Amino acid sequence: MVSHDRETPGDDASERRRWEAASPEELARLAGQRPEELFAAAERLCGGATGERSAAGPVARTLGRIAEALADTRSRDGAAQAADIAGRLLPSEAAAHGETDRIRRAVAARLAKAQPLRNLEPLFEQLPEGLHSPQVETRACLLGELALLGALTGAGPGRGRLRMYAERLRELEHPLARLPQNRLDIEHRFMVRVRGLGSVKTSQQLRSRFPEVPPSDTGAAAGRPAVGVPDDTRARAAARPFTAGGWARTPEVRFFALPEPLDPGDFGMSFLERLSVDCLRGDGTRVACVTTPDDVLDELFSAAYYGGVGGQGQGGAYARLFAWDALYALMGLPVHVPFLEAVRRTADHRWVRFVASTPWFHHDTADLGLAVLDPSRTRVAVLAATDTDVTAPDASARP
Repeated sequence: MVSHDRETPGDDASERRRWEAASPEELARLAGQRPEELFAAAERLCGGATGERSAAGPVARTLGRIAEALADTRSRDGAAQAADIAGRLLPSEAAAHGETDRIRRAVAARLAKAQPLRNLEPLFEQLPEGLHSPQVETRACLLGELALLGALTGAGPGRGRLRMYAERLRELEHPLARLPQNRLDIEHRFMVRVRGLGSVKTSQQLRSRFPEVPPSDTGAAAGRPAVGVPDDTRARAAARPFTAGGWARTPEVRFFALPEPLDPGDFGMSFLERLSVDCLRGDGTRVACVTTPDDVLDELFSAAYYGGVGGQGQGGAYARLFAWDALYALMGLPVHVPFLEAVRRTADHRWVRFVASTPWFHHDTADLGLAVLDPSRTRVAVLAATDTDVTAPDASARP
């Protein structure tokens, strides 16, 4: 049990330890029965950590747990207190490694799922003047989570104020504000887990779900003269779902140009293994199968949403942003192309998933290989990612 006696000056470290040790059940009970007391404890924790760099991380994580417990109360006061902790109380010293970003995104996701819209509406009464306030960032994340849940559409009470806030974020060019305010059909698999359809780890699993591209001498011949086209900006965007989610290894992202158009039927492993990519070097089974744009987009979203074994999930709003940015990068689309136009163009591309038992992959918790052939049939993008829960010498190495 957590003691709730008032602390005397100098007891900050002692109080921190007690709240860090509080169980989720205890925090939930206090959030439901005595939320003011729980919020006051959060304020004291914040005050005690100010300027103390070594305590910032543990305090931030404890504040995040308190905020999530308050977010689950389904009360207007609990929603306001959770948003206030995420937007005002997290110690700035914890921002260096993305700790505060992760907590804000997690609290926003919890608020969107647990609170009715009427309890969230008061959070958007004042339109922002700029983007530098953590409170504005918290609300931007919350709007992004609500959009994924379909809460911003329709004419119900409270939606007008939320849409006005979203419009102001667009005017200020917040990155989340350019996303659609409703879930698109291509996003239907986001945040949905189906029993028996986990990560594809073997060639047998891949073949059981997708049609394999048969071997092709023509494809092999077409892959040999392919020329690499370096583009660091595009590569970083394509890799962002995995780097943000903390996957164990920096993804390999390569782009290639072909001297002649490639027939989509020849866009398979016979072609891919002739490309200059590290992930396919060495001996091992290799399989490539045709997939669909929604499958690719969902894999990109899931990489950031769930996070790697040694990383952290990024919340739905930013996972969605990173997924779309990555998809645009793989397709070679400028960011100003509207989302529905991008969806239309996906049908003109050829999408392939591959697995390979080569040394580049960890063959542990998750492996993913993606390849995209553009409508001209002369441009190819390849992305490979791998994750593990085993600390290895090359676990964080760039391939």
